[in-house]
Amino acid sequence: MNQGRTVTVLLVLLDAIAVCVVYNLVAWAWGVHHWDGLILAPLLLPGLMHFLALHLIDGYNARTDMMSVTYTSLHAIALGFVLLFILLLTYAFIPAGFALQGSRLVITGSGLLLIPVTLSYRRLIYQREMAHKQQRYFMFLGSEESGIAFKEECRQVGMTQAVLYATHATFARELTPPATESAPPFGDVVHYLEEYAGNIDAIILRETSSELPPAVAQKLMELHFSGVPTYTLELFHEVYWRKVPLYRLNQTWLFQEGFQIAREPVFERLKRLSDIGLASLGLLFALPFLPLVAAAIWLDDRGPVFFRQSRVGRNRQLFDIVKLRTMRVGGGGADYTQPNDQRITRLGRFLRTSRLDEVPQLWNVLRGDMSLIGPRAEWVRLVDDYERQIPCYHFRHLVKPGITGWAQVNYPYGANLKDTMRKLEYDLYYIRYFSFVLDASIVLKTIHIMLFGKGR
Repeated sequence: MNQGRTVTVLLVLLDAIAVCVVYNLVAWAWGVHHWDGLILAPLLLPGLMHFLALHLIDGYNARTDMMSVTYTSLHAIALGFVLLFILLLTYAFIPAGFALQGSRLVITGSGLLLIPVTLSYRRLIYQREMAHKQQRYFMFLGSEESGIAFKEECRQVGMTQAVLYATHATFARELTPPATESAPPFGDVVHYLEEYAGNIDAIILRETSSELPPAVAQKLMELHFSGVPTYTLELFHEVYWRKVPLYRLNQTWLFQEGFQIAREPVFERLKRLSDIGLASLGLLFALPFLPLVAAAIWLDDRGPVFFRQSRVGRNRQLFDIVKLRTMRVGGGGADYTQPNDQRITRLGRFLRTSRLDEVPQLWNVLRGDMSLIGPRAEWVRLVDDYERQIPCYHFRHLVKPGITGWAQVNYPYGANLKDTMRKLEYDLYYIRYFSFVLDASIVLKTIHIMLFGKGR
């Protein structure tokens, strides 16, 4: 078992123990349970929900930075929702007699206490792993150009592993890495596969029509089946970064496996039902506050409350999107919003950072123009430019656009063609690998963005 799997198994076991111990301790301290026997079977519900919630935020992934502020907030949000769902299920849906119905305070106290407890040992394990971790490498086999591009992408996504390079052409050519490269230059492939075998996290093989030399192929096979994974570059993008690299796209890409939301009517219908239910609930909660927000927008500069613009939907059907207005009327200017954009009103800045300006789009969801989750609905003029400059950009129109989506929670606001290409990689991953579990992960990350004002 490799180190990553060991950490995952350890965290699962610690979480199971934590759920059991915390609930029993709080019940005993509150005086609603005596030590004549542990509460076990009723804890299956909170335990399973706990595991699912932390799985959605990569809480069992050894590569997750458990010390970061982002993970800390996601951890608290995920377990906060677990607490709310347990209270709802326990007192609204489960018949009387369920052991956890004895006290709402026990459920609430246990749920709140589990947040710092489960976060604390994750941080301790992460710190210990970092303190004892040797220099780790990715080994990249491919052309010099693709190898340097891979190194740069690793840097952009915040990966700390150094990269060892080798070329498909010679498998013995030493590449000169960038000045900031901390890894040693790469020479003979088999020699370095043996020398660094204990410090390699993954081997990445750039797709090529040429065959590997027998000695290299044999060594890769030995390492792969001894626990050092070998990925094609495309698969590495999907497993590690959960996006689809654009260099692999062509007109036959759509004929691969996946694409359930675009191919299977049952998934589309289930998603539509969930959209209608959740959008209705969202509008119901928002209605009491909308008049106050509308008045504030009007008082700010005496302009209209709502902003409408033609956007591109599924199968390139056009529709008018509705948002709360956040910019001054007749502001003109650039197509993209810039940092500290002077066109944004004082109230509009708050509405944008909190994403509250997008609440009226729930009406678009009810109408069927949009989904709650999907690729961003883009302006018609921008789409025309993108389709001319980005091959296969039209693939994103296979599904309905969404208020939030996989690209929106994984990549900052795009303000140029390069950003659009990077976000397209995430959008295409969502279209191909759609699942309701992935949707749930997007919801949790969207809440984190809203709470910490990361919108623009």
